[in-house]
Amino acid sequence: MAVHIPVLLKEVLDNFTPAPGQKYIDCTAGEGGHSLAIAKLVAPNGGVLSINADPQELELFRSNIEDAGLEGVIEAVHGNYTDIEEIADKYGFISPNGILFDLGFSSWQLERSGRGFTFQKQEPLDMRFNPRDENKETAAYIVNNASKDHLVWILKEYGEEGRAEKIAEAIVEARAKEKIKTTGDLVNIISQAGIGGGKISPATKTFQALRIAVNNELENIKKGLDAAIDITANKGKIAVISFHSLEDRIIKQTFKRWDKEGRGDNITKKVIQPQYSETRENPRARSAKLRIFKKIIKNN
Repeated sequence: MAVHIPVLLKEVLDNFTPAPGQKYIDCTAGEGGHSLAIAKLVAPNGGVLSINADPQELELFRSNIEDAGLEGVIEAVHGNYTDIEEIADKYGFISPNGILFDLGFSSWQLERSGRGFTFQKQEPLDMRFNPRDENKETAAYIVNNASKDHLVWILKEYGEEGRAEKIAEAIVEARAKEKIKTTGDLVNIISQAGIGGGKISPATKTFQALRIAVNNELENIKKGLDAAIDITANKGKIAVISFHSLEDRIIKQTFKRWDKEGRGDNITKKVIQPQYSETRENPRARSAKLRIFKKIIKNN
């Protein structure tokens, strides 16, 4: 089975320099592109702990591991990277040589999950990374139950949507007549409100905002990064790939804080972005940004 194209793979490998016997953690394994590439370089005595919040995608990843013959090298587990310390301890991956966060959602989630991550398909408005989490509010729940003021806040805070008031008002008016159930319902509401999109679809920022709200993504990034720096080995590296300004701002601020705290060195003073050759082959890579922090424990 084909694996989706991992973003900035060469740059991640060049900075991690994985070697036989080393250990790495991939906090957002997806279909496993980064994990598989790292695993081939740390085999046979090293290992990769690959975490996936989506249990359905995890099964696809496990089949990719089997196809690559790397069952003894990769430990693929279901979980959330906010629990990285507990997961790493359970599987013997405390003090890894590197930890990777790829904050983009995968092609599988867009094209085959059927959970409403894309406005280009008619699907239920779910947007949960983990569909088994019954305590997590779906996107449909939010658009049908949140107050207008809260909808405006979500769209502004998580989507940086300048037309948040108009979109929220249109949602509230539409749901008073009929429940909003699908991606198509929401796209139609935004279109009928007279929202123009320019170069991008007028629904793009609304879908981003809802996905972030449903999965608590920004707070999870903060928690996950602080847990990661605690368990990384001395001289180990934390690499983070982000795809929009809200994520990148958190990463930049976190690395700056770690620098001030004397926890190591921000080795990407200038953010790393994909080469033209990569964006030509994989248009989704265009907005990707890679930042890397090297942990250094100073002698007392």
